Amino acid sequence: MGSESGNAYHIAQQQFDLAAEWLQLPEAQRAVLREPQRELTVRFPVKLDHGGVRLFTGYRVQHSLARGPAKGGIRYHPAVDLDEVRALAMWMTWKCALMNLPYGGAKGGVVVDPAQLSSDELERLTRRFTSEVSLLIGPERDIPAPDVNTSAQTMAWMMDTISMQRGHTVNAIVTGKPVAVGGSLGRSDATGRGVWLMAREWARRTGRALGECRVAVQGFGNVGGGAARLLAASGCRMVGIADVSGGYRCRTGLDIATMQAYAASAPHRTLAGYIQPDIERCSAAEILETPCDILIPAALEHQLTDANADRISAAVIIEGANGPTTPEADRALAARGVTVIPDILANAGGVIVSYFEWVQGLQSFFWSEAEVNQRLEQIMVAAGETVYNLAIARGITWRLAAYLIAVRRVADALAIRGIYP
Repeated sequence: MGSESGNAYHIAQQQFDLAAEWLQLPEAQRAVLREPQRELTVRFPVKLDHGGVRLFTGYRVQHSLARGPAKGGIRYHPAVDLDEVRALAMWMTWKCALMNLPYGGAKGGVVVDPAQLSSDELERLTRRFTSEVSLLIGPERDIPAPDVNTSAQTMAWMMDTISMQRGHTVNAIVTGKPVAVGGSLGRSDATGRGVWLMAREWARRTGRALGECRVAVQGFGNVGGGAARLLAASGCRMVGIADVSGGYRCRTGLDIATMQAYAASAPHRTLAGYIQPDIERCSAAEILETPCDILIPAALEHQLTDANADRISAAVIIEGANGPTTPEADRALAARGVTVIPDILANAGGVIVSYFEWVQGLQSFFWSEAEVNQRLEQIMVAAGETVYNLAIARGITWRLAAYLIAVRRVADALAIRGIYP
């Protein structure tokens, strides 16, 4: 994630620089928005089940607070580093601005392989990390959410830790919580549902029948798995799926419901060992090259590069993950006429429903799942229409159009607020 050839932060800065140049932003605004506003690195001990102690490193980065409190997930992964978190925080700023949510962008992470820890150890790690970053987070300051290898349970532990410190329940301190402790209905499916909505809208604009499309998905968690389930229910033929165990292809179509049930059951937890007639095994990287109409990279960043862009056969790429496509791959795909629906649009469903959850928590007034889904669809379809119209009018890519809209909104907020003191 942090190599020079695929440094996520350098990619995020390149994407911003291009938009800033198109917008002719003043140098002062470019300087402010090109770097994070705040960065916190923490190193903290966690007591292990066998009685030993292990030191962990964690991060919380706030990119911009110009449009409101910071918002962004917490990921647990052995390859987390500061540059990755900086990039993810910057992408969150643009994503929230594109959706017109009253947030700035933030992100956090801990360098850990959660598969190597017990549930009790993960709870202790989460509570200690939460205490370490508690000087930054708060319902009006910075609101974490789940991300890679974190879950609703992780958020419940974070909320409880802050609540114990403050002596009362602080419901809106995080989003993505279990419904039983103030989470929102519809949150678990929100990001995948947003990806599905973008696939539906792309099919409508191009005159295709969504149910006749072949789909390949890299990633089978909340985002990839949720999108795959909704697309399969729409009649799509799911010809490729990949998770941490590798890739699974089938020209006649994969049984998504059976695959999800298999991966969710003990002792599997992944698709390793899954068997289906006519299935073909491949690597998770090779799933991207599966012959298909719709490709959804929904795993980690830096998956589509100049090394594999010419082998992508999809007509459209819908970015379920953050930063899966490098600038070099973007240019190569655009030259071939491949549409890329960018991450700051395609996977915004999660932060939209996180916003709904935050509002519900602050008001102690909750909406039905149908209301949540309807509001989510309204915001995403409108944002997609705005991006599409600008891309067509200016003859530019969807990504550049999305960035022009998002960066302009943040820059305008920065200019209006001025410089303190």
